[in-house]
Amino acid sequence: MNGAVGQSAFKDVARDLAQPLLRYLERYVGDRVVAEELRQETLMRMNKGLASFAGRSSIKTWAFSIASRVAADYLRHPDRRTRIVELDESPEPIDTDRAIDEQMVVGEMNECIRNVIDSLPDTYRAALIMHDLEGLSAEQTAEICECSVASAKIRIHRARLRLKEALTKQCEFYRDEDTVFRCDRKA
Repeated sequence: MNGAVGQSAFKDVARDLAQPLLRYLERYVGDRVVAEELRQETLMRMNKGLASFAGRSSIKTWAFSIASRVAADYLRHPDRRTRIVELDESPEPIDTDRAIDEQMVVGEMNECIRNVIDSLPDTYRAALIMHDLEGLSAEQTAEICECSVASAKIRIHRARLRLKEALTKQCEFYRDEDTVFRCDRKA
């Protein structure tokens, strides 16, 4: 790839993947500001490596693979701790007490799930987020995680089991009067 074509190709790739990478990294580390920094690091590594990209996988798979390594490196640092992200950060004012209660319940559920996801080993967390939250196939997840498809499927399955077990231990599930699925923390 010559320099002009390389920069043009990188700009196209960066434009197309910037949002999916940010969403993935935010889910992985639990903090939007950190995710934005990690996305920048990912894009810098992609720009540096695009000329030698061999095309053995899709650009998207390659980009998510780089993002996974960047996030795992970040989280391995002893000073790093994952933080809870409010998944519903809408700037709209809330008018009623019911809406406030609803937001609190959803916030508690999100916090509980985020804590469980954060407690998963890196390999399980990455596989679960990529497959179940980002919608990547098991094959793409395997490529990004640098493992076999069978291993990726096992990681996804085990991550789901751990998530279910932890939530079952910590939460009491029920349907409210509007038949909305809810949970309360167990005492």
